[in-house]
Amino acid sequence: MTQSNTKKTYSGCVLCYHSCGIEVDVADGKVVNVQGQQSHPLNKGYLCPKGRATIDHIYHPSRLRHPLKKDGTGFKPISWDQALDEIAAKLNDIKAKYGPEALGFFCGSVGVENFEMVALTHRFRAAYGSPNYFSVESICYRMRIRCRQITFGKYPVEELNSRLYVLWGHNPNESDFPLRLAITKNLRRGAKIVVIDPKRIKLADKAEMYLKIRPGTDGALALAMMHVIINENLYDKAFIDRWTMGFDQLVPHVQPYTPEWAEKITWIPADDIRKLARLFATTRGAAIYQGTCTQDQQANGTQTNRAIAILQTIVGGINVPGGWVLSPRLSLKNIFLSTEGGGQPLGTDKYPLFYELWGRTSPYGIVSMVPESIPDKLKGFIVLGGNPVVTMPDANAFKAAFRRLPLLVVYEQFMTDTTALADYILPATSHLEGWSIAYNYNVCHCLPYLIIREQAIEPVGECRSVLDMYKGLCERMNMREVFPWPTEKELVKDLLQPCELDFDYLHHKKPEGDFYQEKAYETTDDMWRTPSGKIEIYSQALADVGFDPLPTYIEPQKSPQGKRWKELGETYPLILSTGQRDLFYTASQMHHIDGLRRHRPFAVAEIAPQTAARYNITHGQEVVIETDRGQARMHARVDDRIAEGLVMVPHGWHGDGNCNLLTDCRAESREPIMGYPTWKSQLCTLRPVEPSAASSGPIP
Repeated sequence: MTQSNTKKTYSGCVLCYHSCGIEVDVADGKVVNVQGQQSHPLNKGYLCPKGRATIDHIYHPSRLRHPLKKDGTGFKPISWDQALDEIAAKLNDIKAKYGPEALGFFCGSVGVENFEMVALTHRFRAAYGSPNYFSVESICYRMRIRCRQITFGKYPVEELNSRLYVLWGHNPNESDFPLRLAITKNLRRGAKIVVIDPKRIKLADKAEMYLKIRPGTDGALALAMMHVIINENLYDKAFIDRWTMGFDQLVPHVQPYTPEWAEKITWIPADDIRKLARLFATTRGAAIYQGTCTQDQQANGTQTNRAIAILQTIVGGINVPGGWVLSPRLSLKNIFLSTEGGGQPLGTDKYPLFYELWGRTSPYGIVSMVPESIPDKLKGFIVLGGNPVVTMPDANAFKAAFRRLPLLVVYEQFMTDTTALADYILPATSHLEGWSIAYNYNVCHCLPYLIIREQAIEPVGECRSVLDMYKGLCERMNMREVFPWPTEKELVKDLLQPCELDFDYLHHKKPEGDFYQEKAYETTDDMWRTPSGKIEIYSQALADVGFDPLPTYIEPQKSPQGKRWKELGETYPLILSTGQRDLFYTASQMHHIDGLRRHRPFAVAEIAPQTAARYNITHGQEVVIETDRGQARMHARVDDRIAEGLVMVPHGWHGDGNCNLLTDCRAESREPIMGYPTWKSQLCTLRPVEPSAASSGPIP
């Protein structure tokens, strides 16, 4: 290979929400090398195994390359023109017969790593007239954002660098390798770690404290920590007096929540709770690092997230180096449209605070309510870049519901459990086959950084971009004016118009990206976008929708101390916690890559030695996990790092390894304020699979 026929472009990976910077070498129209971008402030030249498998992913032989239509015998290839003609006609028919709200949309991306997919879907949805857009927003991360908005009016973010990392249900080794890099560096400089987790993760071996917590009880721990900090006068009085409201109500409120009360609930000794509270309160530049959705997917999710935000506040850990910081937001052109005919997304009338806060609305429906709404309310669905049959709660309910749909269209790169149910499958481009922006570093790690993803190669096969797909539909539905951009490149130029860094600067002068603003560690009078103009410890917004304005604790219904233990406990005596992250996969992505499967060939159920002995299970043996909602098959990993009486299972596996065969999306199993599924604490049982019926293979 000579220099003359090789081109280097800079881009951002989209295989998880970090969007790590990458350098891409292209020769003769083909990607020949992908490596971490040395100058990128997030990943600093490193890539995780998923990023290193980019070439295998893009050129994989099972990549979808042509539109497909289901017939009586399976799927057959069809032309794009036929696919768009038929889909457009069916969409028009749904609208004419049932109204536009009968069409639902699902995006696997929340928009941070694939802004264009989400923004363009919202634009098409609004022009069509449907309010019904769904994504992982109503099961993951949005609750945390909303709770911080309720408290601060904005979304302060934890930084990569801190003096004390409180890893609360967060395992950077498996889910956040840029943070792991920062922790490794800062440990050498004197930083400390605390790990709160039912599993003794590897970073706990380097921790100042490790606290083994019962899944679903994080809110009780947070309340007890507040009790200690307040009663021992460890709070930052000057910060509280100047910038907050409601502390006077908080003081008597936390008095019943003693460490001894919390010990009975959480499994954590009262003295350890006191020690943690003192360490956190007396370390300037300490931060709580929550798992991506650890506290969201609990019966007490909203109140737990609020309690954690208040904990960070009362020690003065806001807008200080190493704490939670308000970093400048990126200015992009708003290309959203108002929905024709108006209306709220499905389910938001039942969970109003998820939808609206002080007049600010969010365009997301409650995805857990989709199965019960098909076919009465929803007659058609367009799924883009997602696999809801695997990644959403209650897979059995989703499968049954999608089979009842008159129309299911899936835009995807590979066959999945969801495409198997589709009427039409449209082949999607990858992030190297088009133009887009990577900007989410500020949302995830408080880095106000921006990079353009330049198109590196032409689309594989007949794959088309989201823009081209929607333009093709609009041309057939009398909506040509909805997408005025001739190409993705022109779309990116338009999006960047309000930004401090324009397209020409980023494309020609700084293709590796740049900081669009600088952070300032300061607190000003106009900073908090709450009704009071202050950090609201006491939340009138919660009171107005009928919930406690100060954090409280709710025990999970399906738990050893829960309301349904008497009903379920004898049959399902073990605690099940789903959603364990894996460095080699993101949800259901990348499982087709042989090089990754060599490291993680099976879905693994992690159990402790005494639990394994009680159920006659050996390490590596195939097991059946059963709940009141279904069964899944995985391989047992017997590990003394796991709490006894607990089964921890991963997220995103296909077929009978899908953990969501075990979960529940019904109303009684949703968090009461924002409607999230309560995945982190359920009840289950185990049994070994007979050797003759089990698949074999070692567990790495």
